[in-house]
Amino acid sequence: MELQDFSLVPIPEDRILDGKGQSPFDPAHNHTAVFVDGMLYTGTMNNFLGNEPILMRTLGTQPVLKTDAFLRWLQPDASFVASIPSTQVVYFFFGETAKEFDFFEKLTISRVARVCKNDVGGEKLLQKKWTTFLKAQLLCAQSGQLPFNVIRHAVLMPADPPASSRVYAIFTSQWQVGETRSSAVCEFSFADIEKVFEGKYKEMNKESSRWNTYSGPVSNPRPGSCSVGPSSDKALTFVKEHFLMDEKVVGKPLLVKLDVEYTKLAVEAARDVSGKDYLVMYLGTSTGSLHKAVVDEDSDTHLVEEIQLFQEPEPIRNLLLAPAQGALFVGYSAGLLRVPRANCSVYGSCIDCVLARDPHCAWDPVERACRIFLNTSTDLTSWKQDIERGNPAWACVNGPMGRSHRPQSPPQLIKEVLAPRHSILELPCPQTSTLATYHWTHRATPIPTSSSAIYNGSLILLLREEFRGLYQCLATESGFTHPVVSYWIQSEEDPLPLDPELAGIPRERMEAPLTVGEPIPLTTPTSYWPHFLIVTVLLVLVLSGVLIGLASSPLRALQAQRKVQGCGTLPPGEKAPLSGEQPPLQPPKDTRIVNGGGVDADNNQLGTEVA
Repeated sequence: MELQDFSLVPIPEDRILDGKGQSPFDPAHNHTAVFVDGMLYTGTMNNFLGNEPILMRTLGTQPVLKTDAFLRWLQPDASFVASIPSTQVVYFFFGETAKEFDFFEKLTISRVARVCKNDVGGEKLLQKKWTTFLKAQLLCAQSGQLPFNVIRHAVLMPADPPASSRVYAIFTSQWQVGETRSSAVCEFSFADIEKVFEGKYKEMNKESSRWNTYSGPVSNPRPGSCSVGPSSDKALTFVKEHFLMDEKVVGKPLLVKLDVEYTKLAVEAARDVSGKDYLVMYLGTSTGSLHKAVVDEDSDTHLVEEIQLFQEPEPIRNLLLAPAQGALFVGYSAGLLRVPRANCSVYGSCIDCVLARDPHCAWDPVERACRIFLNTSTDLTSWKQDIERGNPAWACVNGPMGRSHRPQSPPQLIKEVLAPRHSILELPCPQTSTLATYHWTHRATPIPTSSSAIYNGSLILLLREEFRGLYQCLATESGFTHPVVSYWIQSEEDPLPLDPELAGIPRERMEAPLTVGEPIPLTTPTSYWPHFLIVTVLLVLVLSGVLIGLASSPLRALQAQRKVQGCGTLPPGEKAPLSGEQPPLQPPKDTRIVNGGGVDADNNQLGTEVA
């Protein structure tokens, strides 16, 4: 595919290869592939039934290698989610049913497997098969909770040296309550992964059919290691049965989100104006939402943005970062979306910009705008950010101190409401941040949140003399409280002059749109005479039908009696036999003829009787 115009380029016939083991037979089969040093490493299904998983290396100058299906290194339900190359090995991340835990039925386990790049297969044993295949368990769990045991995706955050690199993976749980879904993002160290693969092996006890820790001797070079040259037959025989590592790779949960099912993940590093580094994660959900999360040095994570990308909910299939373009590419069923990795322009005030706690966004006091922060900027000393606490009290002294409003409404204004006395007013409070808590005040006196006058965040007010004055909806976030909207309430009969302390603040007149419960005009009383007539007619029709049915019952009984008496003649609808003879009289099926001479139970003589 040509990336300039997304046109398909024909492949020459001499380069067309068999895709078995490289591409799945069914789009529903989870598949992973990575191209490293001219060779293609794939994890997919090797048949159309979807029960023969395979790890395969093709292309390049090295021999084609694959896993041995007979040895069951991979369970038939293995589901591949990611492949990550390293210096000497290639890691595969997948989930499968665990066989080492036979006290559970179909317990899903997340795995990481590795193969060496310099593997050439065995000479006598494991010919054209991997001789360095090993796998270990991945564990992502909170303390005292059931683990998130189903891996969905994994990505690499490279570092220098490579041993300090990190792997970030998405997990869901096999144990869900109803339709509730939860997800977790865990961090794994490359050093911890390598340590597990250098540790002890597991082996199958053939007598008890249980997996136990192998405590016997280990040859040198170590079986499954990326040693130079072919391995001995003894080492290959050991690898065939000892491909499972004993220890687990334990991850650290960074983000646990309820009622959300994450599908894909992309990560990058970001630096704020003070020079601190942060981890930024982009998370795609099963309903088409894109979450942006920031992780600080203490592994504290907070969401800074949530975008719904599609009108109809559908899962996000892929995420790919393009830092040079400042964009994130989102793959879904209908195509590709290009999403900016930062939306700083939506924060219309200094308060909004600082409360966002997005390392990509900072408040520029010169331009008086929230702008994308770039490390190439020359003068950064005046730019304002607070990623750790998100408190704009010190940063926005000279900036607009109000929450950002819609474009047609300037920030920090007072809405004057002029309505008739004893009318009912509904004062809405726009909740622009899901991380803030909101409360109302009247003349600086708090109104209890549990009050019946507050409904869905709005204030329901009966305009009377003592209820006039200033009403404010305040938001508290990250320890900082600021007004979201302010109302000056007064009656039409007796206007209330504005408080001198509020002089100089822009004002906007609001009248009818906020007034509810106005007098209802009188209407003509409803007449029920047509309904009475309709019911009466229906009642007469029903009674007439009942009387006709009762009158026709004796007539039907008389007709039935006449049919029984004339049963010896042919019915008018039947024809005589072709011979012209009258058919013999046949007794009805329910008629029994008893000849004379019978004796009853009292030895009395019985005559001929037709019953």
